[in-house]
Amino acid sequence: MGQFSIRFSVFAAVLACSSAAWGQQFSSGITTPYRVTPNITYLTANNFEAKLDVYARSDVTTPQPTLIWIHGGGWTGGSKESSTFTLIPYFEMGWNVVNVEYRLARVSGAPAAVEDCLCALRWIIRNAKQYNFDITKIVVSGSSAGGHLALTTGMIPPSAGLDRQCPGNEELKVAAVVDWFGITDVADLLDGANMKTYAVTWLGSLPNRVEVAARVSPLTYVRAGLPPIISVHGDADPTVPYTHSVRLHEALKKVSVDGELVTVPGGRHGGFSRAENQRAFTAIRAFLAKHGLLPTVAQLTAAR
Repeated sequence: MGQFSIRFSVFAAVLACSSAAWGQQFSSGITTPYRVTPNITYLTANNFEAKLDVYARSDVTTPQPTLIWIHGGGWTGGSKESSTFTLIPYFEMGWNVVNVEYRLARVSGAPAAVEDCLCALRWIIRNAKQYNFDITKIVVSGSSAGGHLALTTGMIPPSAGLDRQCPGNEELKVAAVVDWFGITDVADLLDGANMKTYAVTWLGSLPNRVEVAARVSPLTYVRAGLPPIISVHGDADPTVPYTHSVRLHEALKKVSVDGELVTVPGGRHGGFSRAENQRAFTAIRAFLAKHGLLPTVAQLTAAR
C-alpha cells in the first residue's frame, strides 16, 4: 500500500477533457494538494478484502470535513475506481474524500454491502487522527445502490446489529447524507410493478428475503434525531422509482428531520445535464452550509 501526492489542478484538467467525465465538467481549478493512499483494506469478510482509497489534503494538519463516497451498481456491479469524476466537486470544495468499495452480490448477498459500509465508517473514525478526518463533519454520499448504502450508513442504529462484522465502541455517526437517487424500500423492488432484477439478485433465494429487505431499507429506520438528508432524483427514473425519494422525505418531515428533495424534471437514472448537475450541487452546497459542514475560510485559504 503506497502513498503519492498530487495537485488536483493538473489532475482535474485532464479529467475535464475526458468525454467520460460524468457529463459535469465542474472543475474550475482545484488548487488543493492531496496525499492519495489507495487500496487500504478496511475489512476482510468471506475471504474478500474490502478496500478504500483516501484522498487527504496535504497542506493542512487540522481535522477536515470528510466525504465518504459509495459507488452504485445495483449491489451487483460497479467499482470505486469508476467514481473518480464524481468526486471532483468535493475536491473543489477542499474536502478530504474516502472512496469505498464493498462486497457485491457475487461475493455475498444482502446484508453484506450494508455491513461493509458501516465498517468503513468505523475505520474512518478510528483512523481520523492519521488522515485529519473531522469526525464531526463526516458526510456520506453515493448514487443508486450507493445512495441506498449512504442512507443506511447514516440511518441504521446500533440496535440493528449490522456492524457486527467489525465490532467496536465508536459511535457510528455522520453529520449529513447526500443521496443521489438511492433505493429506500428494497422490498418494493422484489415483486410487482417495481420489480428489479438487481434487487432480486442481491436478495437471492433467501426464505426470509422480505424480512431482510426491510432490515436493509432506509425507510425502516426513519425516526427523530437522524442527520440531515438531501436527495437528488429524476422524476422519470426507470431504475430506481422516484417515489422512493418522495416517500423518504415525506417520512422525514413527519419526524422533524431536516431533509430536502431536489427533483430533476424529466430526469432519468443519472446522466443529468451539466445545468442539472450544477443546480443539484448548488442545492447540496447550500444544504451543507446551512448545517455548518463546509470548510471554514481558514481551511479554504490554507492552500493558497
